[in-house]
Amino acid sequence: MKRKFWSALLVGVALLVMTGCSNEKESKEKDEGGDSMETMQGTWDGAIELPGQPLPITISIDKEAGTISIPAQGLHDYALSKVAVNGTKLTLEMNLQGQKLAFQGNWEKDEISGTFTQAGQQFPFNLVLRGPELGERIEVNVKGGKLSALLVEPQGDGPFPLMVIIAGSGPTDKDGNSGLMAGKNDSLKLVAQTLAKQGIASVRYDKRGIGDNRLLTTKEEDVRLDDFIEDASEFVKWAKQDSRFSKVGIIGHSEGSLIGMVAAKKVDADLFISVAGIGRQMDIVLKEQLGASMPDELKEQAFAIVDQLKTGQAVNEIPPGLEGLFRQSVQPYVMSMMSYDPIDQISQLSIPVLILNGDRDLQVGTVDAEALHKAKPDSELVIVEHMNHVLKDSPENREENLATYADPDLPLAEGLMEAIVAFIKEN
Repeated sequence: MKRKFWSALLVGVALLVMTGCSNEKESKEKDEGGDSMETMQGTWDGAIELPGQPLPITISIDKEAGTISIPAQGLHDYALSKVAVNGTKLTLEMNLQGQKLAFQGNWEKDEISGTFTQAGQQFPFNLVLRGPELGERIEVNVKGGKLSALLVEPQGDGPFPLMVIIAGSGPTDKDGNSGLMAGKNDSLKLVAQTLAKQGIASVRYDKRGIGDNRLLTTKEEDVRLDDFIEDASEFVKWAKQDSRFSKVGIIGHSEGSLIGMVAAKKVDADLFISVAGIGRQMDIVLKEQLGASMPDELKEQAFAIVDQLKTGQAVNEIPPGLEGLFRQSVQPYVMSMMSYDPIDQISQLSIPVLILNGDRDLQVGTVDAEALHKAKPDSELVIVEHMNHVLKDSPENREENLATYADPDLPLAEGLMEAIVAFIKEN
C-alpha cells in the first residue's frame, strides 16, 4: 500500500511538470495569531521520511502564504493552498492534481516535526529553519545555469588565502546539515567562521538541487559525480581570478573529499584538506557498511548488485528491501562514484595535502585516513581524538554520538581547526 502511495505522488508531480499546471493557490488561510506567524516566517529544509528513501523538501513561509519545493521530482516553489499556525501547531496543505496533501506538525524554536498525509497514508517529516547568513553572496556559471555560494571574508586588508568548502553526500547543505536528519549541527558553518577569525576566507555552497541551488537540478538518473567535481572546480577558478585572494585551496568533507581531490588536480588548487574522506573505492565501503547492518540473505543480494554496478552495468531487477538503496535512478550516480579510486586520485596531487579524521567517526574510520596518507606519504595526517563525523567532540556511546548531529551549539572538536589553520598558514 505504501509503495502505491509513493508511485501516485511521483506521477502527480510528473504530470504537474509536464502539463505546466498553474500553481496558484485555490485559497489562502491567514493565521490570526500574528506573533506566531512572524516566528514561523523563513525557509525550512528537511525531508519526508518515506520507507528506505527519505524525500528532501524545502518549505518557505511568509506572513500569509507559503511554497514547497521537492527538487528530486522537479517541483519548485509550488504554492501551498493553506498555511495556518495556532500556537505551536502548524498546518500546511497543497492541492496537486486534484489530491490534497497535508503537513501537520509542532514547532519548537527552529525545528518542525510532524506527519505528512496523502490518500490516507501517513509518514513523518522533519524541517529545520535556515539561519541568517553572514557573508557575501556570489555566483558562478556552471552546467545548466548558475550556482550560488556564500563568501566569508576576514576583517582587515587582504589578500587572504581562500578555501572552497565542499559538503558531504546526499542533501547536505553548505552548513553541513543533512535534510535526511532532524536537527542541524552547523559543522561547516563553524569551520568557515573559525577560518575568518584566523585571517582565512572561505566559500561554501549548497549542492545543485538543494537549498539555495534547489532550482539547479536535473533528474536523479542524470546526476554524476563529475557534475559535483565541475561545480567545485568553477569556484576555485573564480577565486583564482580575484585579487582579494592570495592562494586558493579546497576543504572536502566526507564525499566532498573525493570530489575535492579530483577538482584540486583539475584546476591546480594550491592546497587540499581531506576531512573524513574515504580511502577505499566505494564498492568496498558499501559492502562494509551493508555487511554490518543486513541479514545474510539480503547481504548476499546487495553484494551481488554492488559487484555488477562496479563493472559499469546497471541492475534491472532489484530484490524487495533493496529498492531504496539501489533504485534504477540512483544507479548511474553510484557507478560514477565507483569509477574514482581515492587512493589513485590523492597520489596524483603534487600540492600540500592535510588528511584529518576523528577516532569516533561512525561513518568513516581512521583506516581510511591512514590509507590516504600511505598513498601520499608527504601528506600530513592528523587523527583528532573524540571527533565524530560532524566534527564534534563525541562520547563513545553510539546514541550519544548521534545526538551531537542535531546540536548546533556544540563547538567543533578540539584540535580540528588548530590543525587546519596551521596547515593553511604554513602553505
